[in-house]
Amino acid sequence: MPAGGGLGAANHLYNLADRDGTVIGISQNTVPFEPFFGNRQAQFDPLKLNWLGTPTSEVAMYVVWHTSKIADLHDAQTREFVAGGAGAGSTPVLYGRIFNEIFGMKAHFITGYPGQNEILLAMENGEVEAMPSPFWSSLKTSRPHWVPDHLVRVLFQYGLKPHPELAGVPFALDLLKSEDDKALLSAASAPLSLGRPFLAPPGVPADRIAALRTAMMQTFADPAFLSDCEKARLECSEAKSGQTVADLIAQAYAIPPAIKKRLTDVYQLGQGAEK
Repeated sequence: MPAGGGLGAANHLYNLADRDGTVIGISQNTVPFEPFFGNRQAQFDPLKLNWLGTPTSEVAMYVVWHTSKIADLHDAQTREFVAGGAGAGSTPVLYGRIFNEIFGMKAHFITGYPGQNEILLAMENGEVEAMPSPFWSSLKTSRPHWVPDHLVRVLFQYGLKPHPELAGVPFALDLLKSEDDKALLSAASAPLSLGRPFLAPPGVPADRIAALRTAMMQTFADPAFLSDCEKARLECSEAKSGQTVADLIAQAYAIPPAIKKRLTDVYQLGQGAEK
């Protein structure tokens, strides 16, 4: 269906789909947080949806092209540089603004790129110097030589926890001293911890949700499933149960009002601000 991985799917599941366990969806991991940011197109309550599980978690990175004068975080805090994004409210720009806020980085954003691949190509072509949010799982597939050949500098990684394949790359939470900044980044990183979450409508009988959650976790551990992931060069580690996904979403929504305001202010600042 149109918008089948985004708001359209979540709205459909919440408001229209049959509530007998026969309809499930898979969502972009940012979708559960659209109501958090006050998106009026989000006609659902993520705390009432039935989360079934996820096969993976994501770890994102802040990468800078090797020809840039930005060699490390200190340089990014003292020199202005240009990063690429899609829309003004897109994930790269949102995270870029968050890091400007909590680290005092001096990134400016060129927006309008259709997607991540075009931003990465713009880095190769010298149009932009950096991208604030590529996932390690996708970068190592689409640009497998970038990190080993030192074509990009990884300023830091962020997510629920560091990725074992990125040993030696600083973890953003460890670089922060302010507890408020840590709380803000933890909430902002919550979508990454959800990976690629599956969900069902509210109101489905509890026994059917339990059966679906069990089946999901059995699938995520199945050797044939894991073999298919490997063949497709997809990362299918760090599976999480539906209850864990629901708990992570609830924790993000329960942050103190002052922290939530800072985060939503950063989000709203980007709405239409970049041209």
